[in-house]
Amino acid sequence: MESTTISSKYQVVLPKAVRERYQLKPGQTLQLISLADRIELVPLHPPAALRGFLKGGNSFEREPDRL
Repeated sequence: MESTTISSKYQVVLPKAVRERYQLKPGQTLQLISLADRIELVPLHPPAALRGFLKGGNSFEREPDRL
C-alpha cells in the first residue's frame, strides 16, 4: 500500500508506482469522490479514448416503422 503526505498548500504527490500502474500523465484530470470514510481519485479519460472499445460487428437492426 502506498502513502503520501498533504503539503502546506494542500497538494499531494502520487507515488511513482501508482502513476505507472494507472498510466497517469501530467495534466490528466482525476475525479475526486468523497465517501463517508475515504476519498477516492478516479482517472478521467477523454471520450476519444473510448473509440473502438466495443469490438465486433454492428448487430443493431432498426424497426421498419422507425426512421
